[in-house]
Amino acid sequence: MRPVRKCNWTYEKYAGPRFLGTFDSWLTIDMGNGEKVPLLAASAPMRLVVSTVERVAATDASVLIVGETGTGKELVARAIHGLSARATGPFVAVNCAALPFDLVESELFGHRRGAFSGALRDHRGLIPGAHGGTLLLDEITEMDPRGQAKLLRVLETKQVRPVGCTDNIPVDVRIIATTNRDLAHAISSGRLRQDLYYRIAAQQIEIPPLRLRPEDIPLLANYYLRTLAVRHGLPSPYLTDEAVNVLLQQPWTGNVRELIHVVERALVSAQGPEIRGSNLVGAVTPTPEKTSADVTCDFVLSSGPSLPRLQEVEKELIRRALVLSQGNKSRAALMLGLSRKALYSKLRKHRLHGWSAE
Repeated sequence: MRPVRKCNWTYEKYAGPRFLGTFDSWLTIDMGNGEKVPLLAASAPMRLVVSTVERVAATDASVLIVGETGTGKELVARAIHGLSARATGPFVAVNCAALPFDLVESELFGHRRGAFSGALRDHRGLIPGAHGGTLLLDEITEMDPRGQAKLLRVLETKQVRPVGCTDNIPVDVRIIATTNRDLAHAISSGRLRQDLYYRIAAQQIEIPPLRLRPEDIPLLANYYLRTLAVRHGLPSPYLTDEAVNVLLQQPWTGNVRELIHVVERALVSAQGPEIRGSNLVGAVTPTPEKTSADVTCDFVLSSGPSLPRLQEVEKELIRRALVLSQGNKSRAALMLGLSRKALYSKLRKHRLHGWSAE
């Protein structure tokens, strides 16, 4: 059975058992542990992501997935793998942030017994283990640049040399990488080698944050509420209109991951199947309100000792205006002191996918 299945899904209106509609822009992904998770899409930006996934999966090109923490980058990566010709091959995920430089070669390329102190047995390595399938380099910008150089050599030659071995081993893997960082700044600051970027980004997918796709929030909340209710052995729940309004007003800095946490807390605290706004208020993590100046300062300070370029700050301000205006471009343009035409020009310039057209 293929690890990804495309289906239609009809679901009940969040305020009761009234039928709301059918959404065909979603995929069911096998997470490899027996759990199957849907890539749901009701909003235009996420429908674009799903259509891009289907298009990219038909090729064998490398893919770079960009998005904030909790947006579902690994889910998208698994969807690409599951729809591709490599679907029956292995899917191997590498947490680059947890990979120290001195273990890069051993963990990625493998080693032979006795190659170094503590090498008590042969280790195949993660890249050879993905032979015939897909290798996910999760948060590639967190890998030591020296490790990136070694990885680049493997991608160029399609061969690895395990530690303690004199022969190269050919490998056939598709590369999918993810990052939660601004790419331009990651490259200019040295977090991501530019030559490696060219190798891993033949195709690029940007997953919009949850706050920029409010149409998806009731859909996701409803799905996870029901899934979690089954897991906890509780009656099938539903959201009231008040509860949906509470969800739509949240900034969702933790994106879908935070939403799942919130609905689970609300589900457990509710006295019955009805999930009210009061159940959600106590479950939501309070976030202090910030001005545009605060957001800009935070963005600049988080860049470390080197300042971000002016266009990166501009891009962040445009994103913030879209959040505050709930995607209304006329309001966002007014907040930024721009004409609507100028805003559209900047949306295209910064590749804010899903917002550059009506």
